[in-house]
Amino acid sequence: MRKASIERNTKETRINLNINIDGTGKFNGKSPIPFFDHMLDHFSKYSMIDLDFKIDGDTEIDGHHTVEDCGIVLGDAIKKAVVDKRGIYRFGSVTIPMDDCLVTVSVDFSGRPYFSYKGVSLNSMQGFGNLYDSELTLEFLQKLSIHAAINLHVVLHYGENRHHIHEAIYKATGLAFRKALEIDTRRGNEIPSTKGGI
Repeated sequence: MRKASIERNTKETRINLNINIDGTGKFNGKSPIPFFDHMLDHFSKYSMIDLDFKIDGDTEIDGHHTVEDCGIVLGDAIKKAVVDKRGIYRFGSVTIPMDDCLVTVSVDFSGRPYFSYKGVSLNSMQGFGNLYDSELTLEFLQKLSIHAAINLHVVLHYGENRHHIHEAIYKATGLAFRKALEIDTRRGNEIPSTKGGI
């Protein structure tokens, strides 16, 4: 099984993460930000990646450092777990509806970090429980893309309800990761690149 453990301790956050890429979508953990836990649970459920998180951060300031550093740690763990990416599909793309929202997420485990978001502005201080501001979803995904070394493109085609928007993005990201990280039985042990390495 593809597993990894990462620990990150700074003056701002203390995070310990164990992941299993070939899991059953089980999320175990609790951060100081309940809405973020809710979103991580969705990512885990739809990616089928088991996440065992221990998260503590300086939420007396705000939720930024905690969410940002979780993106860093999750990206590092995924990169470590998939090693040289032998046998994976590499690409994953899904479009999902959620009530008033329609979201597309596409990912390429290319070894080259790039993040793009298109849609209504999420750069606002609209909070969920006073600790999760709308902008933190983009902060999390950007750090995840950098540290996992992936191309990650998110398109919100339309949507109004902010809870639905964020939930749809996390669910679609999980599903896209699942597709990209699945083992392609026809490929065998090959690295999915004409260059011979990613």
